Amino acid sequence: MSSFLHEGDQPQSSNTAPKTDLLKTHAPSLDLLSIKKASLTFRAINHPLRQEMIRMIDSKGHTTVTELFVEMRLEQSVASQHLAILRRAGLVKKIRDGKFMYYKLNLERLELLNKMVTDLLK
Repeated sequence: MSSFLHEGDQPQSSNTAPKTDLLKTHAPSLDLLSIKKASLTFRAINHPLRQEMIRMIDSKGHTTVTELFVEMRLEQSVASQHLAILRRAGLVKKIRDGKFMYYKLNLERLELLNKMVTDLLK
């Protein structure tokens, strides 16, 4: 765990002031907007249907929304809405090839998310 959380545990001598603003220097990304953005990413992946979509895209390398909704037996609009959530969270990339739109995983983002989860569970 970060040392800033434990620095306050040590007794302060009577002639020194306690350290302040440790959060600003040790964890500057813990502001409201950053936490909200991070929570949207976690919420995007924390859905069984979207996790299944991620596994399907992973198994194929890339896929179209049509392939997704046909194989997963979904309405096209449902598949599109869930892909949009994954796209906004940066977990899926959209690639145009002629008249087709393919979706593939953003592996860098998923690796970062995996590292964050692993670190949080330590």
